Amino acid sequence: MISTPQSVVVVDDHPLFRRGLIQLLNTIEGFRLVGEAANGRDGIDLVKLTRPDLLLLDLNMKGLSGLDVLKIVKACDFETRVVMVTVSDQADDLVAALRGGADGYLLKDMEPEEMVGSLEAAAAGRVIVSDALTHLLAAAIRHNNRPDNAGDAGLTDQENRILERIAAGLSNKVIGKELDIAEGTVKVHVKHILRKLGLRSRVEAAVWAVEHLLKSRGG
Repeated sequence: MISTPQSVVVVDDHPLFRRGLIQLLNTIEGFRLVGEAANGRDGIDLVKLTRPDLLLLDLNMKGLSGLDVLKIVKACDFETRVVMVTVSDQADDLVAALRGGADGYLLKDMEPEEMVGSLEAAAAGRVIVSDALTHLLAAAIRHNNRPDNAGDAGLTDQENRILERIAAGLSNKVIGKELDIAEGTVKVHVKHILRKLGLRSRVEAAVWAVEHLLKSRGG
């Protein structure tokens, strides 16, 4: 259940899918569609006008691509969370989107119930990736030489605590409340964690934590 109403913008150049996604949104209590666009340029204008809580964004569009739109929206420094909704299950696209600041990456062929659950999780501040793609992200991280454990990475105890919460999908705001520190302080720690791990997105950090930190602790 979503605690606060969520304004949503949908940007997708496929009319049928856009309409279907909007119909699905209408079934989710607490979600309110504030606009839709069929191309990246109109989507950017719409986001700047409405400043939605959540932007559902297609990846491959004519003209401005989803990645272009993502970078522009993130550069505006709004609080808008951006979730890519795409047919692409390519690791390069996934990694590029997450490194561009995407808060999630979902496949269009997900079951409706699974899509609803993922969007509710995104609205609650969790970073979401389709289950079918997590192995691709893990493989991409392993392919590059990364630290094998927190000691090799030089993570502090506080950074370990924050990393565990990132792995659980918690937002900076929620992490700050749990650890009784300012959200801005959490952001600084996250930057340090990414630098030490040689990663560029919190989703990659979450996958690294599951692969190395949490797995080792669980035996």
